[in-house]
Amino acid sequence: MARPRLLPDPVGLKFMNLEAPPDWDAEFGFPGPLELEIGSGAGGHALEYCRRNPQVRYVAFEWRKKYARDTQARGEKMGLKNLRVLEADARAVVPRLFAAGSLAAIHLQFPDPWWKRAHFKRAIILPDFARVLLDKLAPGGRFDMRTDVEDRGHAMLSILEEVGFLNPLGQGVFHPYDPEEVPSTRERRYLQSGEPVYRGRLVKPG
Repeated sequence: MARPRLLPDPVGLKFMNLEAPPDWDAEFGFPGPLELEIGSGAGGHALEYCRRNPQVRYVAFEWRKKYARDTQARGEKMGLKNLRVLEADARAVVPRLFAAGSLAAIHLQFPDPWWKRAHFKRAIILPDFARVLLDKLAPGGRFDMRTDVEDRGHAMLSILEEVGFLNPLGQGVFHPYDPEEVPSTRERRYLQSGEPVYRGRLVKPG
């Protein structure tokens, strides 16, 4: 597998020091649903999702520069007008870049499990940030979560439900695979191997 090629400069740099949300209509050049992905990894989900859903404005965060820059470069090569990649830690920037109730959906796929107890504080889904994400979603907005670690999946569901997200299937219940979903680069491997993926599709009560 070829190594991701790097653009020379960080992607999304113009957004990093903003103290208030940008004009996303002006940024993308068209109105439409605004969606967020936290940790886009190698970009498989973001690129295919944007290709299938050109009406969606998609902002993908990825802190690893090789993946963030490669995803942006591939999106430009594909002619995607609806993708912006930000090379940053979402926890530090999301609170400033999105107004309350402005997001139609949030995607979180295969976050780092942080196996050591001392590292749990680095997890994305902790109560404080989960509350921020709930605030940024519009009523009826959805939270799409996937992981390959069952106990982390249960822990994330528990936190999300506790702060106010609604699980349509019942508290603590994972969602079944939907063939219409767009898989990430990592999930494609699991679909081929048959390894389990634990999914949550939660919504913000309207």
